[in-house]
Amino acid sequence: MSRRIFPFSAIVAQDQMKLALILNVVNPVIGGVLIRGERGTGKSTAVRALAKLLPNMKIVKGCPFNCDPDSIETLCTVCKENYDNGGTLEVEEREMRVVEIPLGVTEDRVVGSLDIECAIRDGIRALESGILAAANRNILYVDEINLLSDHIIDDLLDSAAMGVNTIEREGISVTHPSRFILVGSMNPEEGELRPQILDRLGLTVDVVTVKDFNQRFEILKRVELFDIDPDMFENKFKESEKTLQARVMKAQTIVNQVKVPKKLLEVIVKLCMDLQVETHRGEITILRCAKAIAALAGRTTVNREDVERAALLALMHRVGKPGITKPEDVMKQIQSALDKAFNELDSEGTDDTQAQDQMTSDDEAKKKMT
Repeated sequence: MSRRIFPFSAIVAQDQMKLALILNVVNPVIGGVLIRGERGTGKSTAVRALAKLLPNMKIVKGCPFNCDPDSIETLCTVCKENYDNGGTLEVEEREMRVVEIPLGVTEDRVVGSLDIECAIRDGIRALESGILAAANRNILYVDEINLLSDHIIDDLLDSAAMGVNTIEREGISVTHPSRFILVGSMNPEEGELRPQILDRLGLTVDVVTVKDFNQRFEILKRVELFDIDPDMFENKFKESEKTLQARVMKAQTIVNQVKVPKKLLEVIVKLCMDLQVETHRGEITILRCAKAIAALAGRTTVNREDVERAALLALMHRVGKPGITKPEDVMKQIQSALDKAFNELDSEGTDDTQAQDQMTSDDEAKKKMT
C-alpha cells in the first residue's frame, strides 16, 4: 500500500521554500537547498509533494543506479558495456522518489562498499550499492543534516557537485553516476553546520510557523479534507498540479537559453563584494538561481526582480554568522545591499534590460585565442 502524498500546489504559505525546491528541479546545478526551521512547518511534506508533482522518469530496467536510457553519456559502466556491445536497454517507467538518509548512518551505507577480491575481477559488479546509488536521478533528503558527521556530509556534497560517486578501498576505485537534488533540513536550535559546509549548499530558506489566522485556518481545513477523502482532495488540485508540472518542464527546456544583461552581472558581483561574501559560490549561485527564476516565468532574459529573489535565497547562509545573526537581520543586510547596487546602476543611466549572450561571447573569445 503506497503512502498518500499531500499535493504540492495545496501547501499553504511557505512560498520561499516551495520556490527554492522547484528552482533546484529547473536547474540542478544550483546545488540543493537547506531548509532551516522548527519541526511541524511542512518541510518533509513539501519535499515528498515535490517528488509526486514531477513526471515519471524512464530508467534502464534492473539498473541499481536508475540509468537514463536516453542519456548514453551518463550510463553506468554495466549499462554502457551492454549498449556498446549492441545489447538492448530494456526500459521501464518509475516515479521520482525521495531517498532519505537516517541519522547514525555509516559511510559504507551511504557511498556503498566493495568486496576487494571481487572488485579486482568484476569491477562495478562487486559494488554493494549504497544510498547514493539509489539517489541517482531522485531527491536525496537529509533531515537534521546538522546532526550528520562532517565526513558523510562531505561525501554527499562531493557527489552532488560532481554527479558521480567514487568508492575507493585499498587502491581499488569504482565510480557510478549519482546526480540528485539535495535537500537538507535542520532545526538551528540543535546546532549549526560548519561555514565551509554551508557555503557548498546552493540555497537556504528559513521557515517559521505561519502566524496569519486565515492561512492557519486554511491549512487546518485542507488537512482535514485530505484526511477524510485523499482521492477527492487530490482530484481537487489535479489541474493546478498539472499546470505547475508543465511550467517546471518548460523551464527545464529553456533554462540554458536564458541570458543575463551585463549590468545585472555587475550588480551581482558588487552585491557579493559589498556583503563580503567570502567565496565565489555566492555570485555563481545567484546567477544560476536567477536564470531558473526567469525560466520558470517563461522568459529567456533575467530581470532585476529575478536577481533580487535569487540573492535572498542564495545569500541567507553566506552573510552574517550562523547561530548568531538573526535571519531577519541578514535579510535586511541583503536587501540594503541590493538597493545600493541597483541605485548605483540607475545613477549610471544605463539600460539593464538588453541581454548579453555570455556563452556566445565566451565562445568568440576562445576562437580568437586559438
